[in-house]
Amino acid sequence: MPHRTSSPSPARPVYARGGGERRTPLYAVGGETLVAAHRPEGTERTRGAGLRTGAARARWLAPYARLFEPPGRRAFTLAGLLARLPTGMFSVSAILMIASVHGSYALAGAVAATGPAASAVVAPLTARLVDRYGQARVTVPAVAVAVAGLLSLVLCVRYGAPLWTLFAAQTATAATPNVGGMSRARWAHLYRGSSPRDEAARHAANSLEQAMDELCFMLGPVIAAVLCTSLFPEAGTLTAAVLLFGGGLLFAAQRRTEPPVARTGKGTPAVAPLRVPGLPPLLAVFLATGAVFGALEVVTVAYADGLGHQAAAGAVLALQALGSAAAGLVFGSLNLRGPAGRRFALCTGAMAALMTLPLLASSAGALPVLAPALLAAGMATAPTMVTGMTLVQRLTPPARLNEGMTLAVTALLGGVAAGSAAGGWAVEHLGASWGYAVPPAAAVLAALIASAAAASAAGPGRGAS
Repeated sequence: MPHRTSSPSPARPVYARGGGERRTPLYAVGGETLVAAHRPEGTERTRGAGLRTGAARARWLAPYARLFEPPGRRAFTLAGLLARLPTGMFSVSAILMIASVHGSYALAGAVAATGPAASAVVAPLTARLVDRYGQARVTVPAVAVAVAGLLSLVLCVRYGAPLWTLFAAQTATAATPNVGGMSRARWAHLYRGSSPRDEAARHAANSLEQAMDELCFMLGPVIAAVLCTSLFPEAGTLTAAVLLFGGGLLFAAQRRTEPPVARTGKGTPAVAPLRVPGLPPLLAVFLATGAVFGALEVVTVAYADGLGHQAAAGAVLALQALGSAAAGLVFGSLNLRGPAGRRFALCTGAMAALMTLPLLASSAGALPVLAPALLAAGMATAPTMVTGMTLVQRLTPPARLNEGMTLAVTALLGGVAAGSAAGGWAVEHLGASWGYAVPPAAAVLAALIASAAAASAAGPGRGAS
């Protein structure tokens, strides 16, 4: 209710004077003045700030909300996330399971490395089958072979089978289909137009997929370690098998959004991705970027171990993945213009600059100083990967799109192996702190290749797309 104050004024509106611009109306009725109640100015300012914050958040989420407006998009995205989560669990689960039974980390590491090594050969072939026969027809048998390999590994370890059987079983996991690549192929098909709206949608979709990749590689090792140490050694591998089987079947069942098999003219097969102009340099950039990831992981584990905090290495590395995922989501919400090749060169240059932060922070000899440096260093990796995958989609013939994207992932994994080896050598011969010089060196190499490719694409008579 309004407050009543006596006033000799006739019945008319009166305005109370205050120190500010705002005046409070006083309505004189029957010899009394009614003072209109109002909220304090500070409250309204706070409310306005909240509205502005909410509007900014809505604008940031708008590109991702538009992706899921048509039916069927959430289903294949969630199924794909479930199916690719095990890829972050395979190595840690195998290492902990084998080491607990055989007492040898050397054996465990060798068996775990067999899977990625075999994937470098098998994954492109699987992707080629996907392009030829469709995602559903290849995903189901490929997942079945991979799950059989995981279950065989558990049985061989538990019942003391010969050591060679461990390597054979782990090799079968290389049949795991590249669900992330197939999911990106679906987005590329759903938004295959050349309009600005479709290009913006593809950009947001690639950013979302990259953030989910980071999430899987951040959560997978943690889940595997918790399961293997708190339940029983085989729990991580068994859980990975269940997730892969269930997620793979659910993903294959989403036929509404599955891209059709691209048909080429009779007698004119699609050009192999490796022969497409511009794609080999792009794969070289992915190789160098993978070296950044591989070196960063090995050096960080050695650095934390040298400080007596080996158990904290995983958490510190998770910050790098967290920074990358957050930057990827923000990057996907931006309305970017200009040639993607030039943008790719800028992203790799930013990655090279930010990767110097862990090298500078490592001189302090303290994990609390290194942790924020790794968080910041990760913020350029997702934009680099997102832009690189966008270029792969543009350059690869539609009939072999899955193969092209799988080649990019294969190059990335090869770089991870090379970076791990280089990082380990640097740690052993130069020390853990100087080992952090390897990631920026690899990032500089990636930036130089990307810049040269962008300059070549923008040469006379050619346009960088």
